Amino acid sequence: MIRNEAEYQEAVERLKDEGGRLREQETQLKKLDLAKEEIKRVLDPVRSFHEQLKEEVDSYERLKRGEFDEVRNFEGMGRLFIALRISQGMTQRELAERLEIHESQVSRDERNEYHGITLERAGRLLEALGADTQTTVLNLAKSTGGRRTLESRAS
Repeated sequence: MIRNEAEYQEAVERLKDEGGRLREQETQLKKLDLAKEEIKRVLDPVRSFHEQLKEEVDSYERLKRGEFDEVRNFEGMGRLFIALRISQGMTQRELAERLEIHESQVSRDERNEYHGITLERAGRLLEALGADTQTTVLNLAKSTGGRRTLESRAS
């Protein structure tokens, strides 16, 4: 996952370079009069890496536009926190300042996708990000007979 603008710029450059290398390698393989299947077998791993990198770049660009994936059962909350920071154009340093912690702690937390974060800390993080969350509880015990929505606001 691309977590900051420097990584994004590096990935975009690598994507451009890899695309050129891929085309060049395909041209060289065709000159060797290899069968299409052989060329495909050689290029598939390179294409796979290229596509994966492109997906990461596309994902970062979606985050910058504020487009997030749904979080279910708290799976992906760490990615959501990172996405919120990116969508606001906030650096790790700026978030660290708002949280009054060292930038290296934010970097470490993001690298670990906030694994094991406490609810208290998640609340502070949401507040620093200026975000509100809404939780929908599904599949309650049959005695309640329905769906409830709980709102959580960072104050």
